[in-house]
Amino acid sequence: MEKHERDNQTSPTEFLLLGMGDMPTLQIPLFLLLLIIYLVTVVGNNLIVVLVVLEQHLHTPMYTFLGTLSSLETWYSSTTLPRLLASFLTGDRAISVYGYGCMAQFYFFSSFVATECYLLGAMSYDWYLAICQPLLYVRRMTWKVCLQLVAASWLVGVFVSATVTAFLSQINFCGPKTIDHFFCDFTPLLELSCSDTSVVTPVSFIVCFLSIIFPFLSTLVSYVCIVATILRIPSSVSRKKAFSTCSSHLIVVTIFYVTLFIVYLLPTTAPLRQLNKVFSFFYTVLTPLVNPLIYSLRNREVREALRKVLKKAMASTQGARCMFHLQECIICSFGLCK
Repeated sequence: MEKHERDNQTSPTEFLLLGMGDMPTLQIPLFLLLLIIYLVTVVGNNLIVVLVVLEQHLHTPMYTFLGTLSSLETWYSSTTLPRLLASFLTGDRAISVYGYGCMAQFYFFSSFVATECYLLGAMSYDWYLAICQPLLYVRRMTWKVCLQLVAASWLVGVFVSATVTAFLSQINFCGPKTIDHFFCDFTPLLELSCSDTSVVTPVSFIVCFLSIIFPFLSTLVSYVCIVATILRIPSSVSRKKAFSTCSSHLIVVTIFYVTLFIVYLLPTTAPLRQLNKVFSFFYTVLTPLVNPLIYSLRNREVREALRKVLKKAMASTQGARCMFHLQECIICSFGLCK
């Protein structure tokens, strides 16, 4: 009882995020670089969402998954980058433990990670049906099934994140108040615990298996079937076309899971801590940045939809200019021009 009261008394109310390290000469360059990355990420992903919503021929399950992924990437990067940008600009690295601070950041970040894992699994299943069972695709991948998969991805992500956050918020923190990371992640928080973590650790392992390993295995099985089906195609031209069709999604899945596994499977030793932060930066910051670039550059339908939207925007701008000049002419015809 006395130990519990002492832990409550010494439990910090805020943490200090060390971020990218103590590099005062690089604060402004890093701020500008991250600001550009964040703006490009938000604009690029929101542009894909707008294209999916506006263009009729993109109203298919595949592009519904893509639009959902793009909106998820926007929220995903917004959980870490704005706080990191503010610390570079103001120099204030403190973040409160509870409330709208560290626990909230961990909850939203982990829920978006889990949701993305399941959403990538749903997208791989969509590709599996399209390539391995094309005659049954329309009957199996209906709008109802598509929306159910999207909703299930979000619900599972929210549930598993709420479970881990609930257990994590019950432990007491003591010792140094510094977190050698640029956001509140599970392992750095657990290292600051002075409570018994015998319950939190196995629960987090089970949740990690359900939210990361299970969707990864389902994605892997889908792509094994896809590759096996493509290799059985007799025509080399058809094989190349089939590979190019699903290559964008495969690239995104590979980048995401490789960096994710490196971050959470590497030992948390001091020499590897900086490397861990580098790979964390890859999957939290760079992955949401490259996703819209990969899909827009390698997807012909997305490029065509972008051209259409830009043409409509330019036509509407020219139409507005013509109406403005017409109004000027009418005003001048009445002798009201200055």
